[in-house]
Amino acid sequence: MLYKLLGDTGLKVSHIGLGLAALGRPGYINLGHSSDLQGVDETKMEQQAHEVLSAAYQQGIRYFDAARSYGKAEAFLASWLTTNNVGISNVSLSNFAINYLGVNNFDIKYLNHVVIASKWGYTYTAKWQIQAEQHEVKEHSSETLERQFSESTALLGSHLNLYQIHSATLESGVLENDDVLGKLFEIKQGGIRIGLSLSGVKQGETLEKALRIERASSRLFDTVQATYNLLETSSGNMLELAHEEGMGIIIKEALANGRLTERNTSPDFADKLLRLRRCAEHYGTTIDGFALAFALQQPWADVVLSGASTVEQLRSNVKALEVAPLLDLEDFSENSETYWRKRSGLTWN
Repeated sequence: MLYKLLGDTGLKVSHIGLGLAALGRPGYINLGHSSDLQGVDETKMEQQAHEVLSAAYQQGIRYFDAARSYGKAEAFLASWLTTNNVGISNVSLSNFAINYLGVNNFDIKYLNHVVIASKWGYTYTAKWQIQAEQHEVKEHSSETLERQFSESTALLGSHLNLYQIHSATLESGVLENDDVLGKLFEIKQGGIRIGLSLSGVKQGETLEKALRIERASSRLFDTVQATYNLLETSSGNMLELAHEEGMGIIIKEALANGRLTERNTSPDFADKLLRLRRCAEHYGTTIDGFALAFALQQPWADVVLSGASTVEQLRSNVKALEVAPLLDLEDFSENSETYWRKRSGLTWN
């Protein structure tokens, strides 16, 4: 159960992955991000990233997700892979991971394997500042793809398994850009799988369009990464369809950037927070465990990303695997437009 195939890609992934959006730069929109950092200089942030990456690996996590716009995330990931000889050295697993994996029934050689994903399309522009006029600039041009793919491979080399369009939307026109699609197909022919991540109220429509894009009589996109959580479920039907057609499904923002945790003290969330506490107590877990279990238990979800910034958060997130099947679940969802408006209003901290 912990490891599964990522759609038709042939890649084996852990059911929980680690996203590095909050670990590669001092400023991010997660609620309470500032209190999670041991320090904001590059050396301390690299050390913290390595600590969380090592804790994730110890817990059995084998899928790691970065992006060019996540500050130094790719560089931190690359230095961690090299320093720890990940994929080469003997594995050391926690008792939890060993018990959950059932190692005797699993290919022991796979335990050293990792799947590394990154994204292109946004350029980091905050210059290591927490407050900036622009934290990242979006450009889905073929020139940006060529430059950023070169940058990603220079850092991650042969570790890179999956390269994704970062926040593809209908409005950006990236899914109609023949130069971009042609370059992505070239990358795919080189052995790297191709995916896209989604954002905004039209996630489902964007995915529907992506499913129809072909090169050499085969679907171009191997995977999709979408926001799906207790508050935003609008893309569920299309994600299920994409899964049925063989796409690998990666869930991001399962905790809604901290809005599905105790850190959400907004008065208009007070009623839902009370209900979440009751549900978490009923299932013998924490709010984050309950929220992550909701995403993990979707039958079409291959990987659900933890966005943990600390080892403690990571260990709490992984406990979601122990949550019993959720039955008679209350409806916590918001109107999709409302959800994305609130997300866009989150402050960098």
